[in-house]
Amino acid sequence: MSETNPSDAPSPSDPSSPDAAFAQAAELQRTGAYPEAADAFRRLARETLTLNVATNLGACLIETAEFDEAEHWLLTAARHRPTEPVLRRLLGNLYVEMGQMERAEVEYRTGLAFRPQDAGCELALAGLLLSLGRYAEGWPLQEARAGLNPGVVPPVEVSFPEWQGEPLDGRSILVWYEQGLGDQIQMCRFAQELKARGAAHVALGCRPVLADLLATAPGVDEIVPAPRGETVRIRDYDVWSRYFSLPARLGTTLQTLPTAPYLSARPDRRARWSGASGVGIAWRASPTGFNARNKNVPDDLARRLLDLGATSLHPEDTGVADFADTAAIIERLDLVISIDTSVAHLAGAMGKPCWTLLPRLHCDWRWLRERTDSPWYPSMRLYRQTEVGDWTRVIDEVARDLQARSAA
Repeated sequence: MSETNPSDAPSPSDPSSPDAAFAQAAELQRTGAYPEAADAFRRLARETLTLNVATNLGACLIETAEFDEAEHWLLTAARHRPTEPVLRRLLGNLYVEMGQMERAEVEYRTGLAFRPQDAGCELALAGLLLSLGRYAEGWPLQEARAGLNPGVVPPVEVSFPEWQGEPLDGRSILVWYEQGLGDQIQMCRFAQELKARGAAHVALGCRPVLADLLATAPGVDEIVPAPRGETVRIRDYDVWSRYFSLPARLGTTLQTLPTAPYLSARPDRRARWSGASGVGIAWRASPTGFNARNKNVPDDLARRLLDLGATSLHPEDTGVADFADTAAIIERLDLVISIDTSVAHLAGAMGKPCWTLLPRLHCDWRWLRERTDSPWYPSMRLYRQTEVGDWTRVIDEVARDLQARSAA
């Protein structure tokens, strides 16, 4: 095997390589055409096997759920570069998907042993530990996220210090936005915890589409809208934090999660959506969101639930202007059925019964492992894929339960 530096999949590049075939395969991988990319890398492996080819092929095969072959290529690469954290992280990711959590943890920690504070390994290990309910260990490692993707976790440039968990008695705190809309809905629950710690003023930064909704959360004194692509001028507060830094600073565990409903419909929106009733469904994720390719339920399968009387909760179908409107609709529903997206978080945050449909591949840490309930949202029931990409069996189960519910 030729010695070249492994790429950092799943968005690999090899600009120094003259091999046009490699560049084409890498582009297929970058755009999410994983089966085609895997075939292209296989052809390259038969001709000239390099560390990059083996690494990228293994990464693609994780995405196509060809786990045994992925393990072969990643172990082949790791034998030639055993100290490379990227390879250790990819092996850890593979073992997570194979359900081999102890082996995954070993790989992540091995990568960190070779390169302490490697952000990719730290964040991957955080996700594993959180998915196992080991919150005290996992939350601090989540801090690695800040430097990995500034487009998702934007830098904060202010004159006042970041809050490290010290007493807040009489002080003001700004919690700045990060990640997706559902993430902000999930984490705004901690505003009331900040007030319980003595904060005199709690301000939440968020996208404008969330502003009126998050203003209903207990403990929130101020909303700071942050339009996409714009610089926001921030007044002075005593300290600042990010949404996903709060659980670590607050010492949150599974046992101490605040679980009471914490978001509600605004009175001025209720009349506008007074005709909503029954069951609402959301089956499509934002195409730019995490794991959208695996989260989405095909339209023909969603149609089965629509034919049973469910109505779409997607904005293009409801005509809502923002999440405060969606909350007013959800308040009047009996049940929400949703994939892992912001609608599920909103229903859970409102205490509305919600059936959440989860993918087998890259299932998010917050849903833990193999549970049908969620400690974050007591009103939620989880339906999990048992085979990668197989939504048919999930929808079969949901349809049976929906029919039984209607007949009761």
